Amino acid sequence: MDVDGVMGMVKDRPVVIFSKSTSYMSHTVKALISSYGANPTIYELDEIPDGKAVEGVLVQLGCREAVPAVFIGQRLVGGTNELMSLQVRGKLVPLLREARAIWI
Repeated sequence: MDVDGVMGMVKDRPVVIFSKSTSYMSHTVKALISSYGANPTIYELDEIPDGKAVEGVLVQLGCREAVPAVFIGQRLVGGTNELMSLQVRGKLVPLLREARAIWI
């Protein structure tokens, strides 16, 4: 798996979350985004064949921790800290709207 492969997983999807099924922070991020009515594409890295390789690419792309890694509008937003910062500053909803992940 390389950067192009990960970007292919994100292509044409408004919101993509790379997660691990055992990560409580991933669960929190998924719940936050879903609470706005978005239907994110979720890849559980501990449940897919190339999960370890994808995790390595996410770190290469700049994620301090591999999961959760959130892409909105095909752009890497980051992990939990970055997403919560957007939420606190009132910028998460406009970003989701811009990506056509939500309509309201």
